[in-house]
Amino acid sequence: MEVHLYIENGRTVYEPVVQGTVTWETQRKGQPGKCSFTLLADRILKIEEGNAVRLDVGGSSVFFGFIFERSWNREGQMKVTAYDQLRYLKNSDSYNYVDKTAGEVIQMIAADFNLQVGTLEDTGFKIESRNEKDKTLLDIILTALDYTMIHTGKLFVLYDNVGKLTLKNAENMKLSLMIDSAAAQDYDYKVSIDSNTYNQIKLYRDSEGSKSRELYMTKHTENINRWGVLQMSETIDKGVDGQVVAERYLTLYNRPARSLQVKGAFGDIRVRAGCLLPVFLDLKDVEVRNYLLIESVTHKIEEGIHTMDLTLRGADISG
Repeated sequence: MEVHLYIENGRTVYEPVVQGTVTWETQRKGQPGKCSFTLLADRILKIEEGNAVRLDVGGSSVFFGFIFERSWNREGQMKVTAYDQLRYLKNSDSYNYVDKTAGEVIQMIAADFNLQVGTLEDTGFKIESRNEKDKTLLDIILTALDYTMIHTGKLFVLYDNVGKLTLKNAENMKLSLMIDSAAAQDYDYKVSIDSNTYNQIKLYRDSEGSKSRELYMTKHTENINRWGVLQMSETIDKGVDGQVVAERYLTLYNRPARSLQVKGAFGDIRVRAGCLLPVFLDLKDVEVRNYLLIESVTHKIEEGIHTMDLTLRGADISG
């Protein structure tokens, strides 16, 4: 497998020799894409923070970003960390917007911060109004995507596609690559109610100009008896149907959180966080025979050998 790494500093483009492993990591939510590699520093190679980095694998560009960090060891090796455009969404700002889709929110923010935009699929849902104060740009966008999922039942994924912000319905990111016992060298399967599990939902909205509070609640008595009360409590905006949202939250979170980590799978550069993969594995308390969502993936390429570690979840990972 051919791997080419290019670094642009001003008008000079370098193709340095990478020592050891090149890693490319993506997460579905909350983190930018990351590319890490090690170089042997010399007098010819002159790079610095902010330089553009492009990674080509097998003739296709898979990553485009910018150097954010360098470190050295006593042997003179330089470790470089580059992030894609999503890193700039960690900037903070305040926005007050009305009647926008999540895609339109992304376009608005991208225009303000000079970010490049690619394909933004129409979510089909306009958010009535939001007042976001002193939030990271990424949190503002993820809130819009959460609202979209609650009201439409559709999961949209934001990612950087080789230098362009992209928004897609996860259903349109299905891959044919199958994960089974032959493809995965090892796996970890975990069941937990310690996080992201709620059997009682409490939503509230403070009325304007008064001290009264509108309260919306729903619960699952059977699971409360099994696990004790695990409550989610949060405010809701004006115009939101609190009871409908509470019921949807209960449907989403009234179950143990189950995750599957696949280690050392045969690498495929098409695989990125947010994609859906068909998984066929016999786990301890369940047989998985369905598409699962990739929460994170780390590609590792060294001396032509390409493997990947994945974290997956899905409705069918259930007992």
